[in-house]
Amino acid sequence: MLRVTSNMMNAQLMLNLNRNARNMNDTQLQLATGRKINKPSDDPVGITYSLRYRADLSANEQYQENVDDATSWLEFNDTVLTQAGSIVQRLRELSVQGASGTNPQQALDSINSEVKQLKEQLIDIANSQFKGKYIFNGQQYTEQPYQFSTGADGTLDSSGASSVITDDGLLNYTVGESVQLPINVTGNQVFGGSESDNIFAIIDSISAALASGNTGAVSSQIANLDTRNDKMLAIQADIGAKSNRIELMSNRLSDLEVNLTDLQSKTEDGDYAELLTQSKTQENIYNASLSVGAKIIQSSLVDFIR
Repeated sequence: MLRVTSNMMNAQLMLNLNRNARNMNDTQLQLATGRKINKPSDDPVGITYSLRYRADLSANEQYQENVDDATSWLEFNDTVLTQAGSIVQRLRELSVQGASGTNPQQALDSINSEVKQLKEQLIDIANSQFKGKYIFNGQQYTEQPYQFSTGADGTLDSSGASSVITDDGLLNYTVGESVQLPINVTGNQVFGGSESDNIFAIIDSISAALASGNTGAVSSQIANLDTRNDKMLAIQADIGAKSNRIELMSNRLSDLEVNLTDLQSKTEDGDYAELLTQSKTQENIYNASLSVGAKIIQSSLVDFIR
């Protein structure tokens, strides 16, 4: 038969006191942090889900930032293309006026002067930057695509604009898991490359024809202006379609954030009312343990001699 000694009782008492104190401390920590998982040992299975939800939320946050950037880029492109479309439309109006055989050369020169100004404005648009990036030069967005020297009279020597080859690289934004969306268009797509409806080549032809009084040559460029305008409108429509898709992705990511946050909360967050009740119960147990322990520990040999 096992003999129970005072040392054994004291050791068992201290073990129980420490366990009760540890349980009370853990519960009070959960109350203070509002979380039922403060260290892996609190819930080894739950911590794996918690870490997974945290990683998913972090990735989702980055996707949302990419979506916001892509939306801003597309909106800026749409604005720039609208401006370019207005210039092409004005060029058409001037071409129709210049194609009339009733205009004296003085009137044609006045039209030509505005045509040249519109070309410079179009070059400014072709060199548009968004957040320091040239939007029409593909992956070479740090380099100005349409760069020309300025003459002594302050005018731009843009005679080589029609021969500029812009970079055709795509800028892909990751807007979801394994979902990449190209958001840029190149200068040659918008303004033309080697095609007959290169907008800068058209302007050069119109300008030369106006300067020489060749109204027939001016009239022959109107069809090219129309085809270039149609291509620019098609590009703008594609940008609109991408914007709609980006909006859908944004809504999806917002919903996913809510779901992941809810799952994380269920895994990590504690029930305050339950923790408060549990803390009070454990406090009472601990105090009772101390009270009982005081009676056990105070016994000594002197007490038995008496």
